[in-house]
Amino acid sequence: MAEMQSVEEPDLDPNKDDLPLRANTNHMLVRHYVLDLAVHFERKIVGGSIVLFLEPGKAHAEAPDCDPTASLSPPPKQPKQEPQHQFCPNEPDVSQTEVTVENCDEKQVGGNTTYLWEEGMCNDFTLVFDCCNLSVSKVEEVDVASVAGMRALLVDCEQPPQAGRLSFTLVERLLALSSARWQEQHNLYLQCSTAPCPRGALPISFHTDNWSLQLRKRGVCWPSDFPRVIRIWYETQPEGASVRWTKTQDGRCCVYTMGSPINNRALFPCQEPPVAMSTWQATVMAPSEFTVLLSGENHATPVQEESGLSRWTYYVTMPMPASTFTLAVGQWHEAKVKPSTGVQVFTDSNNSCPESGCSSVEKPCHGSDQKSQDPPEGPDQGMCLHVDYPCRFAVSPARREAIVPHRVFSPACLLQQVEAMVLPLLPACLAAAHAVLGVHPFSHLDVLIVPSGFSSLGMASPHIAFLSQSVLAGPRHLCGARLCHEIAHSWFGLVIGARDWTEEWISEGFATFLEDVLWAKVQQLSRSEEEDQLHLRALLRWRRLHDELQNSEQELQILRPHKESTGVVSESGASTVKHGLNPEKPFMQVHYLKGYFLLKFLASFTGHEQFLAFLCLFVRTYHGQLVLSQWLSEKSAAWLQTPLVAEVQQEVTKWIHFTLGHRKGTKRKRGEPCLKVNFKEMGPEQIVLLLELLLEEEKMSAGVLQTLERTYSLRMQDAEVKHRWCELVVKHKHSAAYKDVEDFLIDNQAMGVYLYGELMVHEDSRQQALARRCFSLTQEHMDPAALSVVSEMIL
Repeated sequence: MAEMQSVEEPDLDPNKDDLPLRANTNHMLVRHYVLDLAVHFERKIVGGSIVLFLEPGKAHAEAPDCDPTASLSPPPKQPKQEPQHQFCPNEPDVSQTEVTVENCDEKQVGGNTTYLWEEGMCNDFTLVFDCCNLSVSKVEEVDVASVAGMRALLVDCEQPPQAGRLSFTLVERLLALSSARWQEQHNLYLQCSTAPCPRGALPISFHTDNWSLQLRKRGVCWPSDFPRVIRIWYETQPEGASVRWTKTQDGRCCVYTMGSPINNRALFPCQEPPVAMSTWQATVMAPSEFTVLLSGENHATPVQEESGLSRWTYYVTMPMPASTFTLAVGQWHEAKVKPSTGVQVFTDSNNSCPESGCSSVEKPCHGSDQKSQDPPEGPDQGMCLHVDYPCRFAVSPARREAIVPHRVFSPACLLQQVEAMVLPLLPACLAAAHAVLGVHPFSHLDVLIVPSGFSSLGMASPHIAFLSQSVLAGPRHLCGARLCHEIAHSWFGLVIGARDWTEEWISEGFATFLEDVLWAKVQQLSRSEEEDQLHLRALLRWRRLHDELQNSEQELQILRPHKESTGVVSESGASTVKHGLNPEKPFMQVHYLKGYFLLKFLASFTGHEQFLAFLCLFVRTYHGQLVLSQWLSEKSAAWLQTPLVAEVQQEVTKWIHFTLGHRKGTKRKRGEPCLKVNFKEMGPEQIVLLLELLLEEEKMSAGVLQTLERTYSLRMQDAEVKHRWCELVVKHKHSAAYKDVEDFLIDNQAMGVYLYGELMVHEDSRQQALARRCFSLTQEHMDPAALSVVSEMIL
């Protein structure tokens, strides 16, 4: 192997630069994680250990001459001197310039040893994990050979392990167990996770910088000779961006993974590149009054410990990127459906597993009694081409399961709204997804209403989805469509994902396209009604895309920012996510919308039903291709001719005439009757389009705006409608409705970021004071990216 020099780079600015993916996945892959963590609300940290089961990657056949991570910044050089302190493994502060290791064999070397990271180790292999804001206290090798159950893996071994390589052989055999033996495999993972260090083993040294954790073992120059199972003791830091320490809507402490741009590297050391697919098991200790939700296959039952804490255990058998690991700990309450509604929800009684009884690993829940006929033959009925794992697509009962078991959690103060809005919609959305896409990839779904500071309307993870409280108000359209969007991510974004994260349109474009298809099926629309609604929603999205393209940086609009280098990584496997740390990017929808219009373009060629039948084939065939923007302009003219849009245009004309009749200086003769107009009742999406078109009017009087609000009961509509209403209020300085703007900014933080900018840009002292007051009330619990963007706007 050619010598690779470390390249010294300046620290990346987390407000504007690309996100580095430092893990050297071409040299070593994590195949399984075992996390044993405790949540400490008083300190705002998560602490414990993580055990990683490793397998040499595709580049392991060659020995690196030096540091294999060319993109890494080397640690600062230190003078050779004796350390001034002894490091305590429980101490949260870890030196960034020294390396502390503990010899596992206390009989040979007692206590701790501290020595400089670079000294005498430049030829040793460096294993790199993505890591940020973690306090690592110890890294140690795990003696898997000491686990009695592991020896059984050698029974059918044709040749005995080579001398000195017993542990390597055992781990290779463990990782190679077939999916039919997944329970045995997971039990062995758990046993190994508690095994001691090998006696007499040389220590593993480590170094952390801003973006990575680097490990070395003296004398080990090849990935194939590096220990296959390691244990890392660490704590998170309160400022780590992977998790949010905040309060629920009823003022109680909670913590959750927020879908941060840095993913989970501030929750546990991991390999972030999507190619690093792994399974995991996690045990989480939390106060007994808290509920722990994770993106696991099982519905965990808490076990009460003598300490007063509860222990929750989850696992997954489907290899997934580490970024999909999702955690939420809070005093959540499960919403219950009234028996009279007839909506089926998950309960232990209707979803018991017939083979239960395994003490260390719970069985997955295979589904409710809600069945449908087998879906039509299609991509989900074909041969599985993925690595071996217990796949639902290969199980006949799963193909007939239209509605998977589901639960909904929220703070107590929102339960009534959740029971009225989310619970009746969720089964119908699940059934619609099954009818269109076939087998549900995941065996159940938990939905959580997250705190008000959540920066999006929703976020999907395996087995769990987060929803913003913004979807709970007004008619059901916003909530239902958002549920369909997040459910669609089970297929597109989770089990089918982009190899390069810069191509997020592959996930979001498909979910946005399918959101409309699934929501139309939930509403049981006729084909003509569905077409009208699809055209209306397409026009709304085209207007939104057109606005974003004119008001955002061109570099942030590109679907494939790496262009021909998309998917290309360094020799070690390291890469970057272009613009991944730009705080404005999470609030842009250009990738959702461009991907959506690409799919509409393709569907127009194949036919709607044919396109739905071959979506999976389309993912493989048309990955990364684009359409010209001129097509969108031509199609938008056609959408204007649909009946629902025509109705809106007629109403806009009425409002313009009504506005002209109420302008200052327009005098009404004595005895002349007041101007009366019969306005047509419209649906929420039509009202959104109406308000957007009225935003183009230069002047609207306070009287007209008051009539507009009363006509459509705008304060009772969903958050999308309220957002446009607030824009009208700000544009026309309608001070009588400033309370509506204040309520929106406080209650709908996921949608109000750019409304702050509109309040500031008019340079109206009262509007600017309103913006600053709302910011002062919400900044403590605001999402960090939103906080950065809004702060720049108003301070």
